[in-house]
Amino acid sequence: MDERAARELIASARAAVAERIADLTGDFAGMVAASRDANADDEHDPEGSTIAFERAQVLALLQRAQDELAQLDVAERRLASGEFGRCARCGGPIGDERLAARPTASTCISCAARR
Repeated sequence: MDERAARELIASARAAVAERIADLTGDFAGMVAASRDANADDEHDPEGSTIAFERAQVLALLQRAQDELAQLDVAERRLASGEFGRCARCGGPIGDERLAARPTASTCISCAARR
């Protein structure tokens, strides 16, 4: 994969992750705002465990998206240093198909399968 295509791929992935973070942040803020006017006793409210679970789930998804954004930062540094598209383990090429599906990949399929 050439450098221009790699930059576009990373930028596209970054935009998608940023949008997901914005959506999840909005979802969480909406949950918090809605719970201000509701019964705050999650422990004794029959719906309380569901509300707490939904908040925890959104926070977990938000953390995952933030982690993915950090991995995209690493991918950009690998691109700048000329390491993008090269396996960090064996030094061989990472297939374009793998990079298209997972731009944060730092290992080839063979090395990833050995983990």
